[in-house]
Amino acid sequence: MMALQRPSPTRRPQVIVVALLAAVLTALVGVTATASAAALFGDDFEDGNANGWSKSGGTWTVVTDGTRALRQGNSGAELSRVFGGSTNWTGYQIQARVKPVSYGTASGFVAVAARSTGATSFDRLALFADRAELQAVRGGTVTVLGSVRVAVPTGAWATLTITADGATVRGRVDGTPVGEGASQAGNGRIGLQTYRATASFDDVDVQAGAPNPTPTATGSPSPTGQPTPTLPPTTAPPTDLLVVATFGDDTSAGTLDHPLRTIQRAVDLAQPGDTIAIRGGSYAPTSNIRITHSGTAAAPITLTRYGNEPVLIDGEQMPHTPAPLDGSIPNAERGAIHMAASYWRLVGLEIANGPYGVYCRTCHGNIFDRLVTRDNYETGLQIQGEASNNQVLNLDSYGNRDPRKNGESADGLAIKEGSGTGNVIRGARLWNNVDDGFDAWEFLSPILIEDSVAWGNGVNRWGFPNFAGDGNGFKLGGGDEDLPAGHEVRNSIAFDNAQGGFIDNANPGAMRLDRNTAWDNGGTGFDVADSRSTLTGNLSVSNAQAVTMGASTGAGNSWDLGGTWTDASLVSTDRSVITGPRTAAGTIPSSSFLRPLGGIEVGARI
Repeated sequence: MMALQRPSPTRRPQVIVVALLAAVLTALVGVTATASAAALFGDDFEDGNANGWSKSGGTWTVVTDGTRALRQGNSGAELSRVFGGSTNWTGYQIQARVKPVSYGTASGFVAVAARSTGATSFDRLALFADRAELQAVRGGTVTVLGSVRVAVPTGAWATLTITADGATVRGRVDGTPVGEGASQAGNGRIGLQTYRATASFDDVDVQAGAPNPTPTATGSPSPTGQPTPTLPPTTAPPTDLLVVATFGDDTSAGTLDHPLRTIQRAVDLAQPGDTIAIRGGSYAPTSNIRITHSGTAAAPITLTRYGNEPVLIDGEQMPHTPAPLDGSIPNAERGAIHMAASYWRLVGLEIANGPYGVYCRTCHGNIFDRLVTRDNYETGLQIQGEASNNQVLNLDSYGNRDPRKNGESADGLAIKEGSGTGNVIRGARLWNNVDDGFDAWEFLSPILIEDSVAWGNGVNRWGFPNFAGDGNGFKLGGGDEDLPAGHEVRNSIAFDNAQGGFIDNANPGAMRLDRNTAWDNGGTGFDVADSRSTLTGNLSVSNAQAVTMGASTGAGNSWDLGGTWTDASLVSTDRSVITGPRTAAGTIPSSSFLRPLGGIEVGARI
């Protein structure tokens, strides 16, 4: 990481009267007061104290960490915070260097905050051991606006930046965009935070306004270019844009005024760092969209909708929709969007009626964000082969079925028949698919699944003869040869599936299942009899059987706590919120669904 230039050692926390500075600038060079950022606050802690910061929780001291820095050193503290600045601040950017000393638990994080209006209301950029999240927190309720897989090891410095601009907040880690979305407030203080973690903070810098290019003198105006379109949350404003529209022409330049006609043409033209923005409408290609060239880790290629205009990619006219009974689908023709490429971001699209919805084979570093994959003739979204560091975020996948196999293999989401580390599923909803909600058949590397829900899978809604659908919420492995894989599932729910909630499917690996809920499934809530899993704090209620443990171990689960667990043990069995519309940021809305009475710390909290 490039080293930051350190401020002067004599620098102390300071709040600057921006209006006065802006007036001086205007008088000298004729610049409007909003044209450039101005310093609001800065602290490098070289004066040896943290004067100007108010503390809440934890143990905060100035230490020598290369240079002087502010350290939160109590690893046992829950949410530890210091606040600075003014509650009247509106649009600004906060940047700070942060060094995790320990992450504590899997849920531990270190963070910077903006627009804090209270002890539990702020925008926060949080650094976990395996990812960064941009969050809007109001009254303690967390809405995740964006997430990227990034690993900042303990003992390493990272630069965290939050930009609060109007109603929008954006986050970056070492310059890499984490996400953007609706800010929880229009004003508020800055903050530094840890949760069950310890960290050093240094070089805190706050600038008024959103940074932009050098302002133009009012006496000599220069022409302005076409405004940059606003894309969905988690998408940075593009500098290289290809536009597709139903009224376009593939011989055009691909601009907003002269868009392309087909998504395939835009895909073929796209280079690393480009964004393909699809205007609203239904696109029904007669052959599948094939992505065969890659972006880079530093410059991924983005395929998304234009603004908030809804886009449907309808695969009904493609081959194999459906394939004949017992027929096969050639590899290159499997997905309505078919990928054999890396470092792409697919954001905010709906894909329906394809052979598969999205099929990604031997691909790495891709992000699938806020997609809808529905009513396809095979799995909604499938990642297969050698595949690593792919993220599936806030996916809705439902109604997928496979007439060619009478329901044997069409899942909502599958990562299967391959290997590769770093694959993450977060915030998925997988329902009414003919086989399983999620399937990890023969994928031999650990997959992380969290904050996800699967329901209603494995029911023969299509009247298939000789029905072969399995009907599990989360199928965690298995294969023709049962090889071990150490998958991890956290804070997820499986309910109303035809068979099991969470099953190892004869995977003999050492898996972890933490704080999950299985309710009203036709089979076993947690079936881990063939694995060597560790189960902690899980809840099983009203399933045909609560659990089959075999050689697996656990503690703090509902069956460990004793007593009789029934629907009457739960705050609510009303699924209308969790199955209803997502939040504006694309996350699953929070509710009391399936939470135990009395605040007992067991089961998922979504």
